[in-house]
This record gives sequence, C-alpha cells and structure tokens, in this order.
Amino acid sequence: MPDTPAADPNRVRFSEPAKCLPVVFIVANIVVLWVIYMIFHCIPMLADTKTSSQGLIETIVFNVVAFMVVICYVRAILTHPGTIPSKEITGDLTWEYTPSNTRGVDPNVMGLDLQETKRSGDRRHCKWCAKYKPDRCHHCRVCRQCILKMDHHCPWIYNCVGFANHKFFFLLLLYTSIATNMIIWTMLDSVQKSLDTKVPFITMFMLIFGETLAAFLSLIVTVFFLFHCWLMLRAMTTIEFCEKSMKRHGYDTSVYNRGCYGNMCAVLGDAPILWLLPCSPPSGDGINFITEQTPMRRMKDIETSRGIRKKGKCKKRGGDMGGTGEYAGSSGPGSALNTRSDLSTEQDLQKTSDWFARA
Repeated sequence: MPDTPAADPNRVRFSEPAKCLPVVFIVANIVVLWVIYMIFHCIPMLADTKTSSQGLIETIVFNVVAFMVVICYVRAILTHPGTIPSKEITGDLTWEYTPSNTRGVDPNVMGLDLQETKRSGDRRHCKWCAKYKPDRCHHCRVCRQCILKMDHHCPWIYNCVGFANHKFFFLLLLYTSIATNMIIWTMLDSVQKSLDTKVPFITMFMLIFGETLAAFLSLIVTVFFLFHCWLMLRAMTTIEFCEKSMKRHGYDTSVYNRGCYGNMCAVLGDAPILWLLPCSPPSGDGINFITEQTPMRRMKDIETSRGIRKKGKCKKRGGDMGGTGEYAGSSGPGSALNTRSDLSTEQDLQKTSDWFARA
C-alpha cells in the first residue's frame, strides 16, 4: 500500500510539527546573526563619521544578501521537489505498478527511454508507493513518498532536495556562505576594538559570540556548498555520488553529463542571467533526463560497441573458412602472431624453407 495519499504532498509533509524544530533553530540563527551584525557593527559604523561610508556599503550589501538567504530558504522549504505522476491527478497509468502486465518488457519499447533498470532488466518500482520509478527517483522514508531527481533529505529545510527545489537549495548555500564570510571578515575590526577599548560587556560578548557562530556556520556551509558545486559540474546528485563511490570506480562521472554549461543549466535554469536569482527553475518534468547532448553520446557509444562486435564476428567467420583458428577479437599486428601460433609445425617449416630458397 502507498505510504501517502495522492492528494497534496505538502499537506502530508506539514502535518508533523515536531519536524519543524530544525527549521526553528536555523531561523533563530539567522535572526541572531542579523541583529548582532546590524546593532553592534553596522549602526556604530554609521554613527562614526570616519567609517560612515564604509558602514553604509556594508549595511546595504549585507541586507541584500540576507534578503536572498531568507527568500531562498522559504522557497526551498515550500517548494515540493516533485513526485511521480499519479493516475488520480493526470490519469496516466504509465507509472502505476502493474508487474503482471509489464514484467520482462523492455521499458524503452514503451517509449520511456529509461537508463536505470534492475539487473534483470525490469523497471525499478517502489514497493511503498506502488509505482514505477523514473530515472534518478528515490523513495524518502521521512517524507514517505518518491522524490524526482532526489539529492538528499535535508531536515534543516524540512524537505527533500529534488528536481523542483534543487536550485533554491543551491542558492541558499551560496548566499549563506557569502553572508557568514562577510560577517567574519568585516566584523573582525569591531571585535578587535571591543577587546582593546573599554566597551560594555554585553557588546563585547555579542560581538565575540556572533563572530564565533558565523565562523562555525561558514566552515560547514562553505564546504558543503563547494561539494555541491562539484556535484553540479559532474551532473550528479548526492545519492548518486554515494552509490558510485561505494563501488570504488567511476564516481566522478555520470551518464547524464551534458558538459559544464549544460550541467549548470540543469540545476540553475536555462537563462544564465537568472542563475543567481531564486526564480526560473530548470525546465523539464523531472522524469526524462535524456537531452540533445546525451543521446548523441549514447548513440556514439552504441555504434562503437556495435562496430567492435561486428569486427569480431567477421574475424570469427574468416577463421572458420581459413581453418586458422584465429581469435575473433584479435586485430592489428598481434593478430598475425595469433594466426601463426595456430599453424602446424609442417606449415612453419615449409614457409621457412621457401623463404631461404627465395633469398
């Protein structure tokens, strides 16, 4: 039986208030850092004529970045990452789990062009949702539903990171890294002054606390952001990276790789001018990831493998007709050695004597 009804995925997700505690914690950190930076750093700089211009610039830049953090955070929480189409909503039975009708049938024959199947060749399916899985789709037991292009479940946004909200999560990491690093390096002078001069204890405490908190968050978020940049440029999700790294080979490649620019468009959207804004998510339905670049590469690989197999078969036929016993996969200079090694001793002696006679 499916874990959740097919009505509104967000309604089911927001029905568990206890899971909102990580979100409350993050919101509290945002508010605390904003208050400390503005009250104990920016306002004193604006009040001092020597640093008023620098304080104005830092105030404007910081508030713009903080605003982007809030917008991206809200959108990452409220935007559902996407789930498998339901027959109750679309009327499409393509993804309904009916093993009696489709077991043993190649999914590509059905026009789905799936890249991920079971080892038996059958379509992947979810036993909890009772649906077939599209490529890159995984079931989240926290959200209790299948997520399209699932990257990972993030308790800090009370949501899964998937196809529809991956851009907002990526921009959240970007702007959070900028904001925390800005707090660290611009507020350092205020922290130093609070230690060297006589200031109220609460001011010194809040500056040191804000600097320490920003440094801690900056270290974690910046490293995580760089990791996601690496994943984006290789067209991989966190789940795909973990699955391939456990196999100890090929973990830095992906069958969905469309090149650097194409991979960035797949996460940040098709319009580069809007990449840094929390709008214009990538196009597509989150089900089919075969693009104009991917099929060309796949067709080239298929044609290459066909050519190798065809060449091997021709070699095998030639060996049968000539009686040399040549290995079907041999070619080039090494193939002559393989053929010669299979000749009888009498033939070798005859060829050697003929060569000396001609010499």
